[in-house]
Amino acid sequence: MDLATNILLILVGLIVGSFLNVCIYRIPIKKSLIAPASSCPTCEYKIKWYDNIPIISYFLLKARCRDCDTWISFRYPLVEILAALFAVLVFNKLGINLWSVTILAVIYMFIVGSFIDFEHRIIPDGFSIALLIVGLATCTINPHFDGGLYSLWQSFLGAFIGFFGVWLIAYVGEKVFKKECMGGGDIKIMAGIGALLGWEGVIIALVLSSFFGLLWIIGLILAKKIDEDNSIAFGPFLFLGAIVQFFVFRGLYEFSIFMQNFITL
Repeated sequence: MDLATNILLILVGLIVGSFLNVCIYRIPIKKSLIAPASSCPTCEYKIKWYDNIPIISYFLLKARCRDCDTWISFRYPLVEILAALFAVLVFNKLGINLWSVTILAVIYMFIVGSFIDFEHRIIPDGFSIALLIVGLATCTINPHFDGGLYSLWQSFLGAFIGFFGVWLIAYVGEKVFKKECMGGGDIKIMAGIGALLGWEGVIIALVLSSFFGLLWIIGLILAKKIDEDNSIAFGPFLFLGAIVQFFVFRGLYEFSIFMQNFITL
């Protein structure tokens, strides 16, 4: 795509990212996404439009509330940057069509779900239901599938394996380690991911998620920042594994070749 189109995608992505921040904050506390207008969570100062410009306002305010000087999390510009980057990545890779719009919307859901899980250790059931519906509804245009009614079977099978495969892992882990190893939200979200990626894709996504999660745990151990209960929010790694699987691997064969090359490095 040309430079002008990419600039437009960045601007639109930044605006959407600002709304995603609203979702991240309000969904867990069950607050309307539309009203009232955005305000400081600490002093309830109504944020003016010029203090709500994506990225720019954050740095102009020096990451502080204009009214009470409370620290503003870096999460806000980070989400806006991620939304803009994925808008450019998706449309440059897939073109502008219904499927690319679907995938970008799903990735935006992943972003919101990831930060909610990091901050609150929950993945609202609405995300799982929405992903499952989107996966089944768009199966006939999904390039991971073979087309026609067979795509519906592939999508359903992916959802089935995603849900019950992760449930089985969680069940065995709980029996072995005598504590919950994976939350119910993680199990349900894999059904939606499976509906989008199919049975092969959901297996690859789970392997990648486990790998990314392991790296994160190792980093926390080295930094001596592991929680007392030694638990982490696993949802973000499920989402990351799904994104990497979608953009890099089309099937188990490609993934197996990649792993063979990785191991022999």
